[in-house]
Amino acid sequence: MTAKSARARVRAEITEEIRAVARRHLATDGANLSLRAVARDAGLVPSALYRYFDSRDALLTALITDAYEALASAVDTAEAAVPRDNEAGRWLAMCHAVRTWALDNSAEYALIYGSPVPGYKAPSDTTGPASRILLTLSGILLDSAAAGRPAPPGRPLPAALRKDLNRLLKQWPGPLPTLPGPPPEAVLATALTLWTQLFGLVGFETFGRLNDMIDARDEYFDHQVLVMADLAGLSAADT
Repeated sequence: MTAKSARARVRAEITEEIRAVARRHLATDGANLSLRAVARDAGLVPSALYRYFDSRDALLTALITDAYEALASAVDTAEAAVPRDNEAGRWLAMCHAVRTWALDNSAEYALIYGSPVPGYKAPSDTTGPASRILLTLSGILLDSAAAGRPAPPGRPLPAALRKDLNRLLKQWPGPLPTLPGPPPEAVLATALTLWTQLFGLVGFETFGRLNDMIDARDEYFDHQVLVMADLAGLSAADT
C-alpha cells in the first residue's frame, strides 16, 4: 500500500467516524449540531475536524445526503423484491420500507423531513438523493399505466402545473414507456399526490401527531396506503 492510499484510507475512516458521531448527536441534540462537541466525541480537536468538514453546513449536508440515500436504498431493496407485474405489491412494499426506516431512524428522518434547519440552505447536489423515492414510485405507476391499468380519471391538470410536470419529465433518467392511456404528466401528478400523502402519513406517526388518537398504528397505516392504492388505480387484489 502506498503512502498516498494509506492516507486516503485513514481519511475515509475518520470522515465516517465523524459522520457516525454526528448522527448520534442528532438523536440527542437534533440538527443543532455543535462541531466542537462532535470533534470531542470523535477524538479530534476542533481545528482538526475542519480538515474534513469546513463548516457545520458541510457536515449537515453529508448527513442529509446519507439519510436520503439510506432511506431510498431501503425502499429500493423492498420494492425490487416484488414481481414487476405486481404494481400494488411494489407500492405496499415501498410504503412499509419508508415507515420502518423512519421509525427506526427518527432523528435522521426528522433531519430530512422535519422542520427546516435555521440558516441552512441545502445545496443542489442533495436533489438527486432526495428524488430517488419519487422516481421509484413514478416508475411503479408508469409500469401500471403501460400495462393498461391507469389510475381513474382525475381532475384536469391546470396549464401551469402541466408545464411544471413536463419540465420534470424532461429530466427523467432514461426513456419513458409508451402509455396507451393517460399522458406521462398525468401519471407523474398522481405519483406526486401519493408521495406527499405517504410522507405526511409517516411524518404524523414519527413526530407523534397520532398520539392519544390512534392505537392500532399498523392497521391504520395499512388502511391508508390501500386507500392511496385505490386512488392510483392499483388493484389490492394483486397483493
